[in-house]
Amino acid sequence: MKKTNFIKSALFQAAFVSSVFLITSCSNNQKPEDTKDIAEDHNNAKFDNNKNEKDAQFLVDAAEINREEISLGQLAQKSGTTTHVKELGKMMEDAHTQSLADLSALAKTKNISIPTSQTDDGQAAYKKLNEKSGNDFNKAYADMMVNGHKDAITLFETASTSGTDPDIRAWATATLPALRTHLDHSMICQKECSKM
Repeated sequence: MKKTNFIKSALFQAAFVSSVFLITSCSNNQKPEDTKDIAEDHNNAKFDNNKNEKDAQFLVDAAEINREEISLGQLAQKSGTTTHVKELGKMMEDAHTQSLADLSALAKTKNISIPTSQTDDGQAAYKKLNEKSGNDFNKAYADMMVNGHKDAITLFETASTSGTDPDIRAWATATLPALRTHLDHSMICQKECSKM
């Protein structure tokens, strides 16, 4: 009887350890899905009209930009070594936090899914910048802000003229002046960083 209980106990423990090992090894190999991909899949399922999908894609891309600018701005405030970089980082964090709040409210009224956390591309940009220090960090951040805002302006200009939803078009149009101001400040910061 004792031997049977011992064997049952040993088998149960072996099965338990095997299950834990299997679950752990499976979960370690699975990377969480990018929230941008999730949002895009939800939108594709909701909208059968290509025009609506384009408006939805614009909001997804705009949300990704805002989230990236917020995280990079926070990093610039922490790791930047000049006043210009720290102030630019603070401006980006504040402005893009407000922009994301406005965008989230708009997306909700339109039943459009947007990324709920930093996307894979945003995480990669953060990691790349975080590997730098000193003036290399300052220059890289300023360059990222200049290039990123040039791209964002192009995206928003397109949405402001060719978007089909009037509310989304209006939001894109209203956001453009702030993006242009951000680009101007980024270019000033870039110029200051290149002097060092």
